[in-house]
Amino acid sequence: MIIDDVTFYSPAQTAEKTGFSIDTLRYYEKIGLLDRIDRTAAGRRRFSADDLGFLGILRCLRDTGMPIAEMRRYAELSRGGDATLGERIALLEAHDERIDRQIETLLAQRKHLRGKIQYYRDVSATA
Repeated sequence: MIIDDVTFYSPAQTAEKTGFSIDTLRYYEKIGLLDRIDRTAAGRRRFSADDLGFLGILRCLRDTGMPIAEMRRYAELSRGGDATLGERIALLEAHDERIDRQIETLLAQRKHLRGKIQYYRDVSATA
């Protein structure tokens, strides 16, 4: 749907484009992650390209394990404009450091797992 040169997406289209369920989109709006979602005259939600862009960063944060409380803080800071850039950078850097630690842990666990696989292969080859 295009209104005044602005493209809007239905909740179903938004869910398809972002990978979030319609229930998750409603929940994110309810808890304040999404703010000022436009509505049709009938009261139905419609999402802008900007909304989809913001949902893209929320997808990234969620998929990398950021807790909802921190995602809410990020959303609040984002609405604060340029005055909150430093805080947003700090929040994202802290999350990035946690991701680095998770990757290191996963790589160590993967090495252990691959060692166990090789052990079983060696045992089965000699049996």
